[in-house]
Amino acid sequence: MRHGNHNRKFGRETNQRAALLKSLARSLVIKSKITTTEAKAKEIRPLVEKLVTRAKTVTLNNRRLLIAQLGDARVTSKLIKTAATYTERKGGYLRITKMGPRKGDGAAMAVIEFV
Repeated sequence: MRHGNHNRKFGRETNQRAALLKSLARSLVIKSKITTTEAKAKEIRPLVEKLVTRAKTVTLNNRRLLIAQLGDARVTSKLIKTAATYTERKGGYLRITKMGPRKGDGAAMAVIEFV
């Protein structure tokens, strides 16, 4: 039974989907604003918000977990610096703004950015 398992599949296998989400999360941390499809933006939002929550309390264990999740120490350092601005905020670190459809295939596009 799939109760409570409502992840989007994006027409990819599990390892490809994980790599896609990891890449999108890294790009969002590095650039702080990316344009992607609406479904992908909605899928990475909870992932990145959990990473920001973990980065707010800087311990060695949290740093190692973030490096394992993001794959790079430089990206983790940038995330920790970004999360330092959200110490008083309880959640809602990201904003998704819907855009018009993509010209090529009509996919709904969105901009996801840090608030």
